[in-house]
Amino acid sequence: MKSSEYVKSVLGMNAAQLKDELAALRREQFNLRMQQAMGQQSKSHLAGDVRKKIARIKTVMNQKAKAS
Repeated sequence: MKSSEYVKSVLGMNAAQLKDELAALRREQFNLRMQQAMGQQSKSHLAGDVRKKIARIKTVMNQKAKAS
């Protein structure tokens, strides 16, 4: 999924969905970090992608908090 499509899907989520998505991404980030530490990670770019998705979700959460 392209980043612009992901942002559009995130903008359509409510606060509870955003929190769930953030928790899932944090778990995925942890798992990728553990794979990297064990030397099992073959796709090293995924860690950066997850980190950027977390930042996008946090940005949308902050925007929605300021709007209300």
